[in-house]
Amino acid sequence: MSEAANEKTLAEQAPPSYECRACGYTYVPSKGDSKNNIPPGTLFTDLPKSWKCPVCGARKTAFVNIGATDAPSGFAENLNYGFGVNNLTPGQKNLLIFGALLLGFLFFLSLYALG
Repeated sequence: MSEAANEKTLAEQAPPSYECRACGYTYVPSKGDSKNNIPPGTLFTDLPKSWKCPVCGARKTAFVNIGATDAPSGFAENLNYGFGVNNLTPGQKNLLIFGALLLGFLFFLSLYALG
């Protein structure tokens, strides 16, 4: 196979976030954990064994990998194409799409005021 098959997207390259199954707290490596003095950039796998959920006190084994949450989807060389939406995270894209739909719907409703 070619090298392109081995290439990973930015979301696959980003460090994964972990979510507590007990309370829903999400550990994001880029934010760290200020309550337990964990600096930003610390991977979940590098947390001490004694680390517990800052919300409910659950152990590390209660967390599940939910993937990268704040990384843009796609490949690095494609980020400069289009109108800049390739740099947005999936959550930002959802906000843009549904916000535009809501704005269009409100504009449509405002047409009734003309009559």
